[in-house]
Amino acid sequence: MAKAFSLVSWNVEHFKDDPGRITRVVDFLTSPAGGNRPDVFGLYEVEGKQVYDALVGKMPGYSFHITEGPQTQEILVGVRSNLTAFFTQRVEFKSGNKSLRPGALLSLHLDNKDYAILFLHTKSGASPLGLGLRDDMFERSLKFRRTIEKAAQTAQWSSRYLFLGDLNTMGMPYPFNRSIDAETELRKLDGRASRVHMRRLTKSSPATWSNGSASSIPPSDLDHVVASDSLQFRQFNGADVHVRGWASQSTAAAQDNWIKRYSDHSLLYM
Repeated sequence: MAKAFSLVSWNVEHFKDDPGRITRVVDFLTSPAGGNRPDVFGLYEVEGKQVYDALVGKMPGYSFHITEGPQTQEILVGVRSNLTAFFTQRVEFKSGNKSLRPGALLSLHLDNKDYAILFLHTKSGASPLGLGLRDDMFERSLKFRRTIEKAAQTAQWSSRYLFLGDLNTMGMPYPFNRSIDAETELRKLDGRASRVHMRRLTKSSPATWSNGSASSIPPSDLDHVVASDSLQFRQFNGADVHVRGWASQSTAAAQDNWIKRYSDHSLLYM
């Protein structure tokens, strides 16, 4: 299978004015062990303009786009300059909450084919409000496939559509044995995705977030990619997505050190 393009998704957790950390993150994004200079990438929780300056300085040959609004955390998208792409901020994925992040839609034209890539950072929190907002965002993301098809008056884009990011699938605790755990939240997403001919991609590591070995919260499966069934992905030991970062470290001490230096989220490479 010939490669169309490489793609990275990474929540860099309060990514702002720490020059040393900014340099480490960009170096990892461009290294073979990390993003390997991906053709397209999305970074979440960008909070400072110094990040933009560092990317421009250390990644020549890319164009950059960032969401904006009253929210404090933005989504930054980078694209190799030799690719034809169109960036659109989609506010409907804020689900009516002005403090949430909008969706970042990248329409990519490559080899006479069109791809629609929607970067998302959905509502965090295990409260009923958090779960409800995520559920609404997932529903909007799945219905967006039909929106793309109507706009293009052809099925070609919708057959090459994917949404990805920090989807914060953490479930919701509730008394009286009525809790909804993270696995149940994901099962519902999987079921709805299958009805519109999409699937959640398999990953080389089930957990993508960790607060370190001293945390009372276990590593969690928060970052995902949901893609049209017709899209094919290179396999990494049987997985569609390679999870790189703390999840790739062999010891708890090495994982803790990576989290401290980079982020509590691993990088997703595909």
